[in-house]
Amino acid sequence: MYVKDVTIQNQVGLHARPATFFIQKANEFKSSIWVEKDERKVNAKSLLGVLSLGIIGGTTIKIIADGNDEKEAIDELVALVDSGFAD
Repeated sequence: MYVKDVTIQNQVGLHARPATFFIQKANEFKSSIWVEKDERKVNAKSLLGVLSLGIIGGTTIKIIADGNDEKEAIDELVALVDSGFAD
C-alpha cells in the first residue's frame, strides 16, 4: 500500500471536469485507488464517489493505492493534481 497527501491547486477544486480527468487517470492503473478527505474514503475510479467528497481548492486529500502499480499510480495522480488540471 502506498499513500500520499496532496493539496488541490486549482481554485474550484474537484468539480466535474477535473474529477473526470482524475478518474480517467486512476482507471489507467490496475491497483485499487482511493481518495480520502476528513475520514471519508471513496473509490478514486468512481465519479460519484469523488464528487461526493465536495473537494474545493486548497483542500488536502490523501490518495491511497494498493496493487502492482501503486507507486506509479500515486505519482501520476499527484502530478495531475499539482498541475491544477490545466485550469
